[in-house]
Amino acid sequence: MHWMRRGLKFVLFAVVAVGVVGLVVMTLWNWLMPALFGWRAIGFWQALGLLVLCKILFGGLRGGSGRHKPWRRRMTERWQQMTPEERERFKEGMGARCGGFSPPRTESNA
Repeated sequence: MHWMRRGLKFVLFAVVAVGVVGLVVMTLWNWLMPALFGWRAIGFWQALGLLVLCKILFGGLRGGSGRHKPWRRRMTERWQQMTPEERERFKEGMGARCGGFSPPRTESNA
């Protein structure tokens, strides 16, 4: 019974969250687009459709950032296993390809 109540709370929260996000998109669209570009105002369901379209086209509205970037975790592990000499060679190689690597500026090296 406890898990049913928990599931119901989750579904209710998801419905409310989708409704709020849809209202925010609709309000922003209707506030900005007609004034800036002369486009027509949209309704709630059109705003939700716009969100789905953005998800499909741009992959937005994702969850946690760590879940979708396994390369970052692998690169961090590789970096930690490198010796200082290997790290320096890596920086030089990336500098040659990407236009340089410089450490963050501080008071002492500014």
